[in-house]
Amino acid sequence: MATFIPQECLRAAPWKNGGGSTMEIAIAPPGASLMEFDWRISLATITASGPFSSFPGIDRSLMLVDGDSVQLTLDGVRKVTLSAAQPMLWFPGEAAVEAQVRGTTTDFNVMTRRDRCRHQLEKITAPCRLVRRSAATLLFVAGEGHVLARGGEQQFALARHDALLLDADDAQEWRLDALQRSPVLCVDLFT
Repeated sequence: MATFIPQECLRAAPWKNGGGSTMEIAIAPPGASLMEFDWRISLATITASGPFSSFPGIDRSLMLVDGDSVQLTLDGVRKVTLSAAQPMLWFPGEAAVEAQVRGTTTDFNVMTRRDRCRHQLEKITAPCRLVRRSAATLLFVAGEGHVLARGGEQQFALARHDALLLDADDAQEWRLDALQRSPVLCVDLFT
């Protein structure tokens, strides 16, 4: 059975370095700690420049969903700017990452434990037809507008920053309808 995760139910946890906060959207297994999860999906708000936490053995994907841009320096050498033109980055969790921001940004964050599972993150645009590729799929409405997700006998109305977690028992084909074009982030989780 699909799990609807409304944005208003997400709770922000401040970072230890004071540079932002994270709202956990979903984690597996449920209730796992940051040291035990197989996969974790969250929404992070960066309010000040500073280092990212290190997550050895974790593969990460970030996608900018709000704000102008964030510049990331990986291992002191590689500089990448996440912006509307280049909104996504994949990197290993053990990389030393330093963020530079001029204003507040919000990033969609996917982390998978490398020896247990992997993920694929992509941006799709509703309205569209979605054919699932994995046993677990998370849909996240990244833009304005509402999206109606329909699969099998299930139907969910999602607004901005709402998520829908689909498991192995849910339909493989879904229809995402919207009155206006709306960006939806789709995460396939492979175990």
